[in-house]
Amino acid sequence: VQASSSIGRAAVSKTAGWGFDSLLACQFGLRRISATMNEAVKNDGVTGADKAKLWAAILIAAAGIASFYALKGDQADWVRWVIFAGGLIVAAAVFFLSQYGRDFWKFALDARIELYKVFWPTRQETGTMTAVVFVFVIIMALFFWGVDSILGWLTKLILGGPDAGV
Repeated sequence: VQASSSIGRAAVSKTAGWGFDSLLACQFGLRRISATMNEAVKNDGVTGADKAKLWAAILIAAAGIASFYALKGDQADWVRWVIFAGGLIVAAAVFFLSQYGRDFWKFALDARIELYKVFWPTRQETGTMTAVVFVFVIIMALFFWGVDSILGWLTKLILGGPDAGV
């Protein structure tokens, strides 16, 4: 038996008919939702080999950085830089061969797609909004300066400080 938040009424949600399930009552759906989330976490596709690749990539990068500093007086600078860059390149290759690397690459591609959906204002809109912000900041600064001055004067008047009556 599946609980539902709707009791024989027509769907009120704007998402009805678009493939979204109706909301479940809290007391019945909570266990099912947490069980589904736990299964998703357990089956994220990461194996022991992927974890080993991740650690190998970290160690290779660390070895490249360490060798750059360890060979400071012994080797020419270009040799040290080649070893450093080579270590980072090999580490990146090992990382991208793991599930972590594939997930990161997918995230980067999805982020790139989302950037194309961003509304970028024109130069004129940017200048106008910047001017509005500056004017508003100046107005608020003057307002708070005035409030601070009045409150300071009232405090001196109440406490009887120097020049209280002036």
